Amino acid sequence: MSTPLAAAAAARGFRFVLFSFTDLFGVQRAKLVPAPAVEALERGGAGFAGFAAWLDLSPARADLLAFPDPSSLMPLPGQPDVGWVATDLALDGLPLPQCPRGVLRRQVARAAERGLRFRTGVEAEFFLLNGEGSALADGRDNRRKPCYDQLALMRHYPLISDLLSALQDLGWGPYQADHEDANGQFEINWTFDDALITADRHAFFRFLVPWRAEAHGLTASFRPRPFVELTGNGCHLHHSLWDTSGRNLFPDPQGELGLSAMALHFLGGVLEHAPALCAFTNPTSASYRRLAGASTTSGTTWSPAWISWGANNRTHLVRVPDDQRLELRLADGDSNPYLLPAAVLAAGLDGVERQLNPGPHSLEDLHAHPPSDGRPLPRSQAEALEALAADGVLREALGEEFCQAYGRLLPQRSGPPPLRRAQGAAPGLDL
Repeated sequence: MSTPLAAAAAARGFRFVLFSFTDLFGVQRAKLVPAPAVEALERGGAGFAGFAAWLDLSPARADLLAFPDPSSLMPLPGQPDVGWVATDLALDGLPLPQCPRGVLRRQVARAAERGLRFRTGVEAEFFLLNGEGSALADGRDNRRKPCYDQLALMRHYPLISDLLSALQDLGWGPYQADHEDANGQFEINWTFDDALITADRHAFFRFLVPWRAEAHGLTASFRPRPFVELTGNGCHLHHSLWDTSGRNLFPDPQGELGLSAMALHFLGGVLEHAPALCAFTNPTSASYRRLAGASTTSGTTWSPAWISWGANNRTHLVRVPDDQRLELRLADGDSNPYLLPAAVLAAGLDGVERQLNPGPHSLEDLHAHPPSDGRPLPRSQAEALEALAADGVLREALGEEFCQAYGRLLPQRSGPPPLRRAQGAAPGLDL
């Protein structure tokens, strides 16, 4: 009898399937598997040399085996004879502790043991650059406050509509695309779902956008702050806990800002572990050019500097847009699609279990009026790693072997230096 993935690939007419995994740095790795070979590799796993990816493995170790999750199978937009499937990694017959998808799976299982489902949505901002990646793709995109700029959005209609159509065809429920706060910066939003589904889609999106951008002669960048003068790329995580019957457990009309005790305890855990969370939400040196960095041509970085929460207030680490969800505004474009929700869920579950109190919410504009007695976020990758090393609760929840591997590798992660906007061009004036 055919295996589930092989049967699904045959039913959809795929000639090839990309067996894909995401390493600790968020890099997408894959093998292109011909349809006749899918069944054998689904049973035995696709082999990879672990040292060739960022997984903290020696070249002396045996092959990693990537086992596909058939439920994640989707067609490649623009290449309908190719399927894409997320895989879980095993080594020496056991799940690989530092497999990012496996880390998230374990946290989702912890929540399920408590009768809880973690549901998430992401805002994955990106820049569109020229083909060489050296300057903004659109030299006319030069307003001082370019957010929601209609002309700049429609000048990139060929690519943006291509991406929206792809997400529609994939069934993700995209509901808007806009020009963001920086010149050349865009965002596409799709409907939230269970955390593992959203993470697989986020990983795929980080492949899809650059791939389709290249087809249009452009380069896409998710880097936290690729331009010195411009707002950086955030990756805000909207999240909530649900029960197994499909009821959102966060709303309570009698609670603070309409939030239930469970939501407030979850929030308390996120705030408690925020310094250590930065190792996952803000993993690179570039991340700290965005967090509490110098202001931008638009007037604000839109990123937090303090461990705080507020109502519908974008100057705080956690915003409460409504009574249905929390929005973590900490993460940036270098965060791993799987480790981001995994770490937030681990922190939040600790808050629920210990009934942590987040303290009162703030109405203050923390960009304009920083608190005199507030808890600042880490100011560097090194500080974030120190916080993670000291957070025994979070390390135990995520797995010590994973945390050790991550801590060893992360200092090696670097990126190109920031660019000057449009090769030094001055910003325009809003008329």
